[in-house]
Amino acid sequence: MSKLGASPKADWLAVAAVITTVVAWASAFVAIRGVGTSFGAGPLALGRLLIGSTVLGSILLLQGKWVRPNRTQWLQILSVGVFWFAIYNVALNAAEQRVDAGTTSMLIQIGPILVALFAGLLLGEGFPRWLVIGAAIAFAGAVMVGVTTALTTSDTTKTDAGFFGIALCLVSAVTYAIGVLSQKPVLRSVPGLQVTWMACAIGTLCTLPFAPALIGDLADASGAAVGGLLYLGLVPTALAFSTWAYALTRMDAGRLGVTTYAVPPITITLAWLLLGEIPHYLAVVGGAICLVGVGVSRRR
Repeated sequence: MSKLGASPKADWLAVAAVITTVVAWASAFVAIRGVGTSFGAGPLALGRLLIGSTVLGSILLLQGKWVRPNRTQWLQILSVGVFWFAIYNVALNAAEQRVDAGTTSMLIQIGPILVALFAGLLLGEGFPRWLVIGAAIAFAGAVMVGVTTALTTSDTTKTDAGFFGIALCLVSAVTYAIGVLSQKPVLRSVPGLQVTWMACAIGTLCTLPFAPALIGDLADASGAAVGGLLYLGLVPTALAFSTWAYALTRMDAGRLGVTTYAVPPITITLAWLLLGEIPHYLAVVGGAICLVGVGVSRRR
């Protein structure tokens, strides 16, 4: 059911934006995993954000549209840039150096529950019964994924790395939630492309200390790895964040959040086809439990 006053064409454009976002973000988990041996977590985040902000800035310049944010909106955009673009990307890259792409994508899906919990805690929206039940189910699933991933090897060093990787996945989910909470209100009055570019540029500035390491990694990287970096900057960053912002201005946040449920199965399929990588079956079960918990949390 579309929003009041929305045309069928607008609805189809929003659906197309959602599909583009979901597929691009799913492919990002696989691309990060693929180039993770050539780039460090910080340098990869900087390279991706630098490419994304350059492309988005060029488009914004050609459009010539600019809305001057007020102080509150600046703080909200700053929060999106620091948490969702900078910290999230570095933590995600570091996680995928230790955990497979499919497992990572499943754990990130607890983000919507964290959004609701933060809204209850910080915005006074309360903690409905189904939210608490769903959060408990999702937490149990996340624990199952984490323990399975970390313990499916007899190598102690790899086990420790697995636990650390799971912790980094949870950091990514938390910073994602903070970013979504900060982004939604500012999109009511500032264009999505502008918000995305500003946040991406802020994320780039935050990761600039990794510039020397990025230069070194680029010098040693293969052509395929550099191509993967370009893809991450152009598609999952510049394109997908723009289509997400577009969809977020035309759909309810709750309905839009449900669409990200499709990311893990797409990621697992792509990782299997492109990397020959399949999560342990118990990790998949745990991921499914996470998704059930997210679904339960949305009951009214």
